[in-house]
Amino acid sequence: MAPASSRRMAWLLAAALQCMAFTQALPARAASALAAWAFTEEGVLKLRTSRNARLEAFFQAASDGRGTRVWIDIPGELRFPRRLAGRGAVREIRLGKPRAGATRLVVEFRPDVDLNPNDLRLRGTAPDRWELVFTGLPTRGLDDFGEGDLSGRATAWLPPGGFRPTRTPVDPSGLPTVARNRYRIVIDPGHGGPDPGAIGIGGLRETDVVLDVSLQVADLLRARGVDVRLTRTREVDVDLPPRVSLANRSGATAFVSIHANALSMNRPDVNGIETFFFSDPRSGRLASYLQQQMMDVSPGTPNRGVRRGRFFVIRRSTMPSALVEMGFVTGAIDAPRLAKADHRRRLALALAAGILNYLKQEVR
Repeated sequence: MAPASSRRMAWLLAAALQCMAFTQALPARAASALAAWAFTEEGVLKLRTSRNARLEAFFQAASDGRGTRVWIDIPGELRFPRRLAGRGAVREIRLGKPRAGATRLVVEFRPDVDLNPNDLRLRGTAPDRWELVFTGLPTRGLDDFGEGDLSGRATAWLPPGGFRPTRTPVDPSGLPTVARNRYRIVIDPGHGGPDPGAIGIGGLRETDVVLDVSLQVADLLRARGVDVRLTRTREVDVDLPPRVSLANRSGATAFVSIHANALSMNRPDVNGIETFFFSDPRSGRLASYLQQQMMDVSPGTPNRGVRRGRFFVIRRSTMPSALVEMGFVTGAIDAPRLAKADHRRRLALALAAGILNYLKQEVR
């Protein structure tokens, strides 16, 4: 039998039943108590929240062509609702705001996945840590993914003073050439402003990495006569629909959204580069050019491949589109590289080369 302290934190999950743990919810309009989450390749959902947060859980069986859904309501208001394509048996994970002052994390499984709610339990392992083991979930095809730092710890990769943007002027020599003044590319540096994206080793922020790389990519493409539009050029908050609207209104030849990945700080073994597209074969080819070029300048990091994804910015854009993940800010291989200006410059050259190769080979 579990000790009394564990029983107090145990949380049974059943259909249409909500259960609560700990003693006090946050104020209704506070920022979200959700600090980090991960879905592991073993089929375990892990959460880190503010201390003493009160959580509520729900289960809904598969119906009407939709898979089984499990969702957790967390106090505090989520600022940026988002969807993430799942892996293996997980169809999708959604983070949203079901009502003012609340955050909801939804795990939707594929329609053929059968789960028994009586086998599911969300257990508090510490005042700010939670685990839900999906007993009976097929683990084939699952792969660790998530957002934020589950451990709450950080080690110092970065030099004193934090992140240092690349200051060396870009040099386009060696890049493919294309017809000048013929193409328009939209570059989308992910996150920004109050939304730093993933936070990794040594406090490495996704927003800093992707903005630095994106600005360099834009300069390199312009040096090759390509018209470039950026969805942001500094640390500002840009929601997802305006990013897509800018691309769709501009008559862009292609759209590339630039990101860095993350898992938890206790999984530095997870590294790698991957590129997503939605469905259009042209987008798939664009993603392949980008993925190959990034891998060429990142020896030793795993090739996580080109994948289909349902990210808003590539799903709603009307031109060939791809979303790149340049490595894990929480990875032992990737993070120290992403923290270095020289590697970010190599990634910028790689992405510019991938875009130019796509324009040269695929666009007539």
